[in-house]
Amino acid sequence: MSTTVLLVDDHEVVRKGIGSLLTLTDDFEVIGEAGGGAEAIELARELAPDLIVIDLMMPDVDGVEAIRAIKVLSPRSAIAVLTSTDQDDLAFAAIEAGAQSLLFKSMLGDELLATLRRIAAGEAVIHPFVAQRILKAVRRKREPREDPFACLTERELDVLRKLAEGGSNARIAAALNIGEKTVKSHLGNVLAKLHLADRTEAVAFAWRRGLMHAEYDGD
Repeated sequence: MSTTVLLVDDHEVVRKGIGSLLTLTDDFEVIGEAGGGAEAIELARELAPDLIVIDLMMPDVDGVEAIRAIKVLSPRSAIAVLTSTDQDDLAFAAIEAGAQSLLFKSMLGDELLATLRRIAAGEAVIHPFVAQRILKAVRRKREPREDPFACLTERELDVLRKLAEGGSNARIAAALNIGEKTVKSHLGNVLAKLHLADRTEAVAFAWRRGLMHAEYDGD
């Protein structure tokens, strides 16, 4: 019994190339093609293929969102992602969304066929080079992150917090019991040390990097 396949890529030449390769075998049957994520979701719902080979970069619904929707509509479908060397973030997100396998677009015919056969047999296949990058990314996430505010003094941190809370120089001075000129001096140091252009960037940086979160403790 052949494995039914849905091919998803916004480049027709890619779909036709893989489709032509699969038609040369007796164990695969291409039952549908989609040029975008929305069409892929609809075809997956309608056809419930055994295997979906999908690109991540598409013009309407991206591959990650399509995978997430497909796994709800057709959980039985195995999903193999076609990735390139500069799509690490999307590739990791695709795994979290439900993809079982990550393949390189550059894989040649015999290698691609052999890999698709393993996936059809129930294996989760991740190209060794992709797997190596995943391991490196996981290790980086486990490493303690450098405190972006470590270069600031306690007083400069106080001033930055008050600024991020919406305080003017006068209000910051009153709250910290210091002069407005001192506030301006501290803010100048903050901008210089954090390589920020102005007060607006300083406020955004403070919130984005966790200074204003209750759990921030300077570690």
